[in-house]
Amino acid sequence: MKIHLFMIGSTSDARLQSLIDEYRQRLKHYVPFELVVIPDVKNAKSLSQEQLKTAEGEALLARLTPSMDVILLDEHGREFRSMDFADYLQKKMSSGKDLALVIGGAFGFSPAVYSRANGKLSLSQMTFSHQMIRLMAIEQIYRAMTILRNEPYHHE
Repeated sequence: MKIHLFMIGSTSDARLQSLIDEYRQRLKHYVPFELVVIPDVKNAKSLSQEQLKTAEGEALLARLTPSMDVILLDEHGREFRSMDFADYLQKKMSSGKDLALVIGGAFGFSPAVYSRANGKLSLSQMTFSHQMIRLMAIEQIYRAMTILRNEPYHHE
């Protein structure tokens, strides 16, 4: 079982990218993990929001395999406390399927991506930039792994 974190576009802030890279290195000790960057759509500024979501969706769907359990990071998704998220990940890992957590572009997901998804999860009711959500998501995956191993990273 492998965890994939899919994201649309590269992280433009070097400080955020540095932290993302740090957590990616830490995760290697716990679980097979892959960060998958779907390149930005060319000529995005000339597209409507719907056209952009469709183009991003097509690029994303081309990278997902049929056997992946696809969970969208979406503002309308299920929220967890960190301990509960660790349990959720444990159940997903026990299924033996690869888990694909997906962060969309600035305008969200196309209807085709929503149709492919097996679930939705929200990191907060607040709105954050999709650049920041990348760091928050990878940190929460790392936190969940330390919780599952009873390591002292998480305090409750």
